Formats: sequence, structure tokens, C-alpha cells
Amino acid sequence: MSQVNLESLPDSPLFSDMNSGELKSLESYFTFRRISEGKTIFIENMPGESLYLIKQGTVRISRMLAEGDEQVLIVLGADDVFGEMAVLDGGKRSATARIAEDVILYGLTRDDYESLAQQDPKLGLKLTLNIVRIFSHRVRNSQKDYRAMLLASLNRKAS
Repeated sequence: MSQVNLESLPDSPLFSDMNSGELKSLESYFTFRRISEGKTIFIENMPGESLYLIKQGTVRISRMLAEGDEQVLIVLGADDVFGEMAVLDGGKRSATARIAEDVILYGLTRDDYESLAQQDPKLGLKLTLNIVRIFSHRVRNSQKDYRAMLLASLNRKAS
């Protein structure tokens, strides 16, 4: 019996507009992982192969700065998704993901995502649209953050 129970995460944006039957169908494509605090899930610039959905716990997403320091971009918790670009493009990781507090994760590999798209195109499309919405929301927010940071910098220089 699988330990994956997607119906336990009804608020995740990954499953927006999906019914319980669709969630049950998706469960066979996801894997269950329990990871301890302090462990690294993936490192910036390594090849990306999976997206992750947090069932419980917290994950810190960060980037390395030129000076060798680590800049925390965001701390994610239950229902949050990360690593979503990996299933879409299979490119390198844009950040590092470390466990901030013991987690239970559900993972979806690129291969399983592609199998889903072939075996159930309608459900695969729904999942893809939700991944794209998550990604576009993040891009939009990062643009707002960048504009605010730029404006603050210009205001400091003008003072």
C-alpha cells in the first residue's frame, strides 16, 4: 500500500480544480519521502529530475552569493510545491533546497510526469496547467520584489 495520500493536501495549488477521483489516479505517480532536518534535497546547478510537494515540515530554498554566503529566498511549508521547473524542462536547479524541519514529501519525477501525460492526457494537462500557474505566480512575485528593491535603492541614492 502506498503512503501517498494526495487527498490529505486539498489546499495545494498543485491540485487546484481536481476531484478526489483525479487525486486518487495521481497517487501512483508520486513517491513518499521522509527526510530529516539539515539534509539537502538538491543543490543549485545540479540536474533537475523531480518536483516536490510538502505534506509536513519546512524546506528552505536558497542561492549561493558570489561571496560564498547563502541567501535564503523562501521557507516553504505544508501544501507548498518546489522544484517544479524540473518536470517541465529537466534543466539545472536554480536554487538549493534544504530541510529546515523534518519533512514528509511527495515527489514526482519527470519520467512519471511524462508517463501520466501519455496515459491520461486530460489529467496530465490539468496538472501541467497547475504547475504553470505556480511558476507564473512565482515569477510575478519575484518581479514585484525586484521592482520594490530597485525603487528602495533609487530612493536611498536620491536622499
